[in-house]
Amino acid sequence: MHTLPLNKRDALKNTVPQPLRFSRVIPGLALTGVITAMAVWLSDFPALSQLGLSALTLAIVIGMVIGNTFYPAARPWCEEGVTLAKQRLLRLGIILYGLRLTFAQIADVGATGILIDAMMLCSTFALACWLGQRVFKLDRDTSMLIGAGSSICGAAAVMATEPVLDAKAEKVTVAVATVVIFGTAAIFLYPWLWQLNAHYHWVNFTAAQFGIYTGSTVHEVAQVVAAGQGVSPDAENAAVIAKMIRVMMLAPFLLLLSGWIARGKGVKEAGEKSGLRNITIPWFALMFILVAAFNSLDILPHSWIPQLITLDTVLLAMAMAALGLTTHISALRQAGLKPMLLAAILFVWLIAGGAGINELVHHLFG
Repeated sequence: MHTLPLNKRDALKNTVPQPLRFSRVIPGLALTGVITAMAVWLSDFPALSQLGLSALTLAIVIGMVIGNTFYPAARPWCEEGVTLAKQRLLRLGIILYGLRLTFAQIADVGATGILIDAMMLCSTFALACWLGQRVFKLDRDTSMLIGAGSSICGAAAVMATEPVLDAKAEKVTVAVATVVIFGTAAIFLYPWLWQLNAHYHWVNFTAAQFGIYTGSTVHEVAQVVAAGQGVSPDAENAAVIAKMIRVMMLAPFLLLLSGWIARGKGVKEAGEKSGLRNITIPWFALMFILVAAFNSLDILPHSWIPQLITLDTVLLAMAMAALGLTTHISALRQAGLKPMLLAAILFVWLIAGGAGINELVHHLFG
């Protein structure tokens, strides 16, 4: 019987996904757990809570401090657990977030929320492509990756768009860096904008409408949760609903982008190179809707809900801590000036243009 040489068998073995080893993820999960405990403890201090610094916001701040000081030395032991928290625990936390909502609340966001999300997605991505290629003379892939991350759901959208474009790894890294930088800034900026708007009355937003504005303009799901929580529970709920609608637009966006590439390159060539088979469907967004539907049926005992919501908060805080641990100041240098300028202009558009679009849609259809 024919057998592979030892070195080839070892190489083949390394290409097969290995089962998750709990001993390798425990250190990272323990670290994010300790950061979460510190964040929850600090969030109870009135001086911090009055500033809108929630447990999620504090978790990412503490994570960023540790991530840029002590964490590099511990990364070999903690990296797998931190990655698990940043990816899987975040998705589980978003799924469980559906227990805070009912379809009646989702209906309150309604068609206006869908319209706002669609307008923000199309306008932001189109602006990224035009500015990136015409003004900053960036290549198509970098412009589109930054545009996808800014207009849909941050790093997840960048990673999902990469196989469609067949983009190089360094371009993906640059796009993810811009998303992390400006999305993290939004966590602190949006609660402050809410307070300023309450004083100066720039736009006539209720807490729920400001939540829709947050969900339709902030990059990452976790960042939306943290920013919304820094405003109010009503804003947080509306923000998450609007954001999840936006996330679910990822699949049709990728299909349309694939079709556009196919039209430009030829159907056969694009079918081979644009990664059509690798399109990522955001299943956690669909599960979020299913959990919200289940919660609307009022089947679970009411005594279970507070415990499950507490668990959800812990999971989200651990994900935020992991996001902070992996956010490095060096990302500013790595991204380069032109991609950073493009992402900065998109960030300004999301804030100012997003406020205008939200105000217009609420005025016409609200």
